[in-house]
Amino acid sequence: MMSKSLLQKRAEIQGLATAILLPSVGVFGGPIGLEIGQLSPLTSVVGIGLFQRTVLTLQRAGIRQLIVLSGPEEEQLKHSLARGPRVTIPVRWMPIREFPIDDPRTWEALAAEVRGFVLIASVNSVFSRGLIEQLRRDVRDGQIIVVAQPRSLKGELPTNFGVQVTIPSPNPASMVSTRHGESTQQVAELLVIPAGLMNAVHGGVLEKGSTPVRQWIEQVAGDGRLHVVTAEEKQGRWYQPVRTSEDVERAEKKLFNSLKGEFEGFVDRYFNRKVSRGFTRLFLELGLSPNSITALAGIIGLVAAAGFSLGTYSAGILAALLFQLAAVIDCCDGEVARLTFTESPFGARLDIVLDNLVHMAIFAGIAVGLYTTQVGQEDDWMPLVLGGAAVFGNGLSFLLVEKAQRIKSAVGWRTPAHAAWADVMLKNVASRDFSVSLIAFALFDQLFWFLLFAAIGSLMFAGAMVWVIRPSAVASPRL
Repeated sequence: MMSKSLLQKRAEIQGLATAILLPSVGVFGGPIGLEIGQLSPLTSVVGIGLFQRTVLTLQRAGIRQLIVLSGPEEEQLKHSLARGPRVTIPVRWMPIREFPIDDPRTWEALAAEVRGFVLIASVNSVFSRGLIEQLRRDVRDGQIIVVAQPRSLKGELPTNFGVQVTIPSPNPASMVSTRHGESTQQVAELLVIPAGLMNAVHGGVLEKGSTPVRQWIEQVAGDGRLHVVTAEEKQGRWYQPVRTSEDVERAEKKLFNSLKGEFEGFVDRYFNRKVSRGFTRLFLELGLSPNSITALAGIIGLVAAAGFSLGTYSAGILAALLFQLAAVIDCCDGEVARLTFTESPFGARLDIVLDNLVHMAIFAGIAVGLYTTQVGQEDDWMPLVLGGAAVFGNGLSFLLVEKAQRIKSAVGWRTPAHAAWADVMLKNVASRDFSVSLIAFALFDQLFWFLLFAAIGSLMFAGAMVWVIRPSAVASPRL
């Protein structure tokens, strides 16, 4: 039986961990520049240049080494990486003037740097992390993987100089054709090549300024070793070429569409996220960091709590609207963080803590406001009791959710039933749907009933969390 270390080493050798980037030329040859509407590797898409976004996406998807065949823009590209989010994987720069892409010796030298498979990509595109992760899962000995994208829309420029694929059914193997009428999809400038195929460029001298990629595809397609991965936005593995200003808009739209959070309520999905896009664009233009946006949402939420404490009808409506604004802006910090690759454990923790502080302040503010309008009346103490119960239930729920997350990450759940219930509870705790109901209660001047429901709901939620986590917590007393 093979040792575990040997199996890990073999997986490392056979897997996909290296990428070759071509910022100056296309994967199938041809310059990037005048022919594609003056866009460059530094063209900004949602605040980050194409080259930098490509590098960071590959890094997040598990690529562990980059080789850049750079042109005259090398120093600018290095500067773009240095001033943005941290690049932690090694980047090797190989100038095209010394390693021309139409020289077979260049590809032999590159093959020596690769273990297993290599991803080859131009940087005139934006693609999802999920697409790269799919490519890494699909590597097979001797196969080339190409990414197929829908045929170009009318008016769009071709991305690959006529290389297209036909995907016969039910056989997933694909043939390549340069005859426009026989093809159903185009090959994106993103593919995976076995290192062994790069050791020698077959078929003689390459056309000046071209790469051997087309040759490799035709070689393996003939014997059924070409595997096609279709770029599908609904599956989270999308690809968008960026060659014109219209393509920039399409890429930005796809990036924003990919921002759906893991835990979202109905209001978040169909209202807050749609409204937050405009604020997110504004914050990106202003250069605000995710943590500063989190703080801004927290401040607005605390101002809303202070408004509720005034106890008047108009102040209650204004406070409810401010709280809804805070909920919208609270979506933006995560959107900016994901779009600019600036997520951090501290930022996630800050977001959760401030959210809970704002919620408890809202409950306390409503309680104080109701008390001030009822002071001296019978049962004037009731709002304070309900407010205290709501604050206590929210705080206890927060602590229990923290414990549940530690159990989930450390040892898991004791039974499948508790795991399923925990998943439901953790998804619902992040919901901001009650912000809309708060507006309705304020409009009908029924904040007392909102506070009553909040107190009962938060205590019931805390009790349910105790039931869910207690068996696993007892089994793992250190957590």
